[in-house]
Amino acid sequence: MISENSSVSLDLRGLNCPLPVLRTRKMLRRLAQGNRLIVECTDPLAVIDIPHLLRETGDTLERQEAVNGRFIFYIRRGKG
Repeated sequence: MISENSSVSLDLRGLNCPLPVLRTRKMLRRLAQGNRLIVECTDPLAVIDIPHLLRETGDTLERQEAVNGRFIFYIRRGKG
């Protein structure tokens, strides 16, 4: 498990559905409560899939950005 209050980046550029959401789920399981996960991907379906995943897991989407074809998600790990 990754230590508390740290931030982890996950580069998923170039991967297509369902890999971005599956890898995001896998990384969230490794994080302690309160940690931040920053996910960067290029799959346009991620803007649907990742928020849906977070509703299921109870983690928080703090912010979401779209920059030059990249989608960046700032996620805070919940109690899950």
